[in-house]
Amino acid sequence: MRSALDIARAGSLRDPLTSSYNRRYLDQRLPDLPTSRGLAVALVDLDRFKSVNDTYGHLLGDRVLCRVADLLQEGLPPDAFCARYGGEEFALVLPETDHAGAVRLAEAARARVARHRWSELRPGLRVTISVGLAHGRTPGPHQLRRADDLLYAAKHAGRNKIAYQDSESARVVTYSE
Repeated sequence: MRSALDIARAGSLRDPLTSSYNRRYLDQRLPDLPTSRGLAVALVDLDRFKSVNDTYGHLLGDRVLCRVADLLQEGLPPDAFCARYGGEEFALVLPETDHAGAVRLAEAARARVARHRWSELRPGLRVTISVGLAHGRTPGPHQLRRADDLLYAAKHAGRNKIAYQDSESARVVTYSE
Protein backbone atom coordinates (compact mmCIF):
# COMPACT_ATOMS: atom_id res chain seq x y z
CA MET A 1 0.00 0.00 0.00
CA ARG A 2 1.28 3.45 -0.93
CA SER A 3 1.90 5.92 1.84
CA ALA A 4 0.41 9.39 1.90
CA LEU A 5 3.89 10.76 1.19
CA ASP A 6 4.26 8.57 -1.93
CA ILE A 7 0.86 9.70 -3.17
CA ALA A 8 1.69 13.35 -2.52
CA ARG A 9 5.07 13.01 -4.23
CA ALA A 10 3.48 11.38 -7.31
CA GLY A 11 0.81 14.09 -7.37
CA SER A 12 3.43 16.82 -7.29
CA LEU A 13 4.78 15.53 -10.62
CA ARG A 14 1.45 15.64 -12.49
CA ASP A 15 -0.48 18.56 -13.86
CA PRO A 16 -3.83 18.60 -12.03
CA LEU A 17 -5.84 19.65 -15.11
CA THR A 18 -4.44 17.43 -17.88
CA SER A 19 -2.95 14.59 -15.78
CA SER A 20 0.16 14.79 -17.94
CA TYR A 21 3.51 15.21 -16.24
CA ASN A 22 4.35 18.75 -15.18
CA ARG A 23 7.36 21.06 -15.49
CA ARG A 24 8.84 19.77 -12.21
CA TYR A 25 8.89 16.21 -13.59
CA LEU A 26 10.45 17.44 -16.85
CA ASP A 27 13.17 19.36 -15.02
CA GLN A 28 13.97 16.34 -12.82
CA ARG A 29 14.00 13.73 -15.59
CA LEU A 30 15.60 15.58 -18.49
CA PRO A 31 19.25 15.61 -17.29
CA ASP A 32 19.30 11.86 -16.62
CA LEU A 33 17.73 10.51 -19.80
CA PRO A 34 19.73 8.16 -22.06
CA THR A 35 21.06 9.81 -25.20
CA SER A 36 23.16 7.24 -27.07
CA ARG A 37 20.83 7.47 -30.10
CA GLY A 38 19.92 11.04 -29.34
CA LEU A 39 17.28 12.86 -27.38
CA ALA A 40 14.59 15.03 -28.90
CA VAL A 41 12.65 17.70 -27.06
CA ALA A 42 9.65 19.17 -28.83
CA LEU A 43 8.00 22.25 -27.38
CA VAL A 44 4.37 22.41 -28.45
CA ASP A 45 2.17 25.48 -28.25
CA LEU A 46 -1.53 25.70 -29.04
CA ASP A 47 -2.05 28.22 -31.81
CA ARG A 48 -4.17 31.24 -30.89
CA PHE A 49 -5.33 29.60 -27.67
CA LYS A 50 -6.27 32.95 -26.11
CA SER A 51 -9.00 33.30 -28.73
CA VAL A 52 -10.39 29.88 -27.72
CA ASN A 53 -10.74 31.09 -24.13
CA ASP A 54 -12.07 34.50 -25.22
CA THR A 55 -14.60 33.06 -27.68
CA TYR A 56 -15.77 29.89 -25.94
CA GLY A 57 -14.83 30.43 -22.29
CA HIS A 58 -12.23 28.96 -19.97
CA LEU A 59 -14.15 25.77 -19.21
CA LEU A 60 -14.06 24.80 -22.88
CA GLY A 61 -10.44 25.96 -23.01
CA ASP A 62 -9.67 23.52 -20.20
CA ARG A 63 -11.36 20.73 -22.14
CA VAL A 64 -9.26 21.61 -25.19
CA LEU A 65 -6.05 21.49 -23.11
CA CYS A 66 -7.00 18.07 -21.73
CA ARG A 67 -7.80 16.69 -25.18
CA VAL A 68 -4.59 18.09 -26.68
CA ALA A 69 -2.59 16.46 -23.87
CA ASP A 70 -4.27 13.12 -24.68
CA LEU A 71 -3.58 13.54 -28.41
CA LEU A 72 0.07 14.41 -27.79
CA GLN A 73 0.57 11.28 -25.67
CA GLU A 74 -0.89 8.94 -28.29
CA GLY A 75 1.72 6.97 -30.18
CA LEU A 76 4.69 7.93 -28.03
CA PRO A 77 7.42 5.30 -27.62
CA PRO A 78 7.52 3.57 -24.20
CA ASP A 79 10.27 5.78 -22.70
CA ALA A 80 8.90 9.04 -24.10
CA PHE A 81 6.59 11.35 -22.21
CA CYS A 82 4.50 14.47 -22.46
CA ALA A 83 4.70 17.22 -19.83
CA ARG A 84 2.70 20.38 -19.48
CA TYR A 85 5.36 23.04 -19.74
CA GLY A 86 3.13 25.91 -18.72
CA GLY A 87 -0.13 27.51 -19.82
CA GLU A 88 -0.89 26.14 -23.27
CA GLU A 89 2.62 24.76 -23.86
CA PHE A 90 3.62 21.12 -23.63
CA ALA A 91 6.94 19.33 -23.99
CA LEU A 92 7.32 16.00 -25.75
CA VAL A 93 10.48 14.27 -24.59
CA LEU A 94 11.73 11.50 -26.86
CA PRO A 95 14.77 9.68 -25.45
CA GLU A 96 16.75 7.28 -27.64
CA THR A 97 15.10 8.69 -30.75
CA ASP A 98 17.04 9.64 -33.85
CA HIS A 99 16.40 12.93 -35.66
CA ALA A 100 14.21 11.48 -38.42
CA GLY A 101 12.13 9.51 -35.93
CA ALA A 102 11.62 12.61 -33.80
CA VAL A 103 10.41 14.60 -36.82
CA ARG A 104 7.96 11.79 -37.70
CA LEU A 105 6.61 11.68 -34.13
CA ALA A 106 6.23 15.48 -33.98
CA GLU A 107 4.44 15.53 -37.34
CA ALA A 108 2.12 12.73 -36.25
CA ALA A 109 1.20 14.71 -33.12
CA ARG A 110 0.66 17.91 -35.14
CA ALA A 111 -1.56 16.07 -37.61
CA ARG A 112 -3.59 14.35 -34.87
CA VAL A 113 -4.41 17.70 -33.28
CA ALA A 114 -5.21 19.41 -36.60
CA ARG A 115 -7.46 16.55 -37.78
CA HIS A 116 -9.29 16.02 -34.50
CA ARG A 117 -13.05 16.68 -34.66
CA TRP A 118 -12.98 19.79 -32.49
CA SER A 119 -16.45 20.76 -33.66
CA GLU A 120 -17.79 17.95 -31.46
CA LEU A 121 -16.81 20.12 -28.48
CA ARG A 122 -18.23 23.28 -30.05
CA PRO A 123 -19.32 23.99 -33.65
CA GLY A 124 -16.75 26.10 -35.44
CA LEU A 125 -13.91 25.24 -33.06
CA ARG A 126 -10.57 24.51 -34.72
CA VAL A 127 -7.33 23.82 -32.85
CA THR A 128 -3.81 23.52 -34.24
CA ILE A 129 -0.36 23.41 -32.70
CA SER A 130 3.08 24.70 -33.58
CA VAL A 131 6.16 22.67 -32.66
CA GLY A 132 9.82 23.50 -32.10
CA LEU A 133 11.96 20.34 -32.17
CA ALA A 134 15.51 20.22 -30.81
CA HIS A 135 17.55 17.04 -31.17
CA GLY A 136 20.89 16.32 -29.57
CA ARG A 137 22.92 14.20 -27.20
CA THR A 138 23.26 16.54 -24.23
CA PRO A 139 19.93 17.20 -22.52
CA GLY A 140 19.34 20.21 -20.36
CA PRO A 141 18.17 23.81 -20.35
CA HIS A 142 20.06 24.66 -23.55
CA GLN A 143 18.05 22.05 -25.46
CA LEU A 144 14.81 23.54 -24.12
CA ARG A 145 15.98 27.01 -25.22
CA ARG A 146 16.74 25.69 -28.72
CA ALA A 147 13.31 24.06 -28.89
CA ASP A 148 11.72 27.33 -27.73
CA ASP A 149 13.57 29.33 -30.41
CA LEU A 150 12.44 26.82 -33.03
CA LEU A 151 8.86 26.99 -31.71
CA TYR A 152 8.86 30.72 -32.37
CA ALA A 153 10.21 30.07 -35.88
CA ALA A 154 7.21 27.78 -36.49
CA LYS A 155 4.84 30.45 -35.14
CA HIS A 156 6.38 33.18 -37.29
CA ALA A 157 6.09 30.95 -40.36
CA GLY A 158 2.33 30.89 -39.98
CA ARG A 159 1.44 28.33 -37.26
CA ASN A 160 0.37 24.68 -37.55
CA LYS A 161 3.98 23.93 -38.44
CA ILE A 162 7.07 22.16 -37.13
CA ALA A 163 10.45 23.87 -37.02
CA TYR A 164 13.62 21.87 -36.40
CA GLN A 165 17.35 22.15 -36.82
CA ASP A 166 18.57 20.58 -40.06
CA SER A 167 22.37 20.61 -40.32
CA GLU A 168 23.28 24.21 -39.58
CA SER A 169 19.99 25.94 -40.36
CA ALA A 170 16.49 25.90 -38.96
CA ARG A 171 13.95 24.26 -41.18
CA VAL A 172 10.25 24.94 -40.97
CA VAL A 173 8.04 22.24 -42.38
CA THR A 174 4.87 23.53 -43.98
CA TYR A 175 1.71 21.46 -44.24
CA SER A 176 -1.38 22.21 -46.22
CA GLU A 177 -4.75 21.06 -44.99
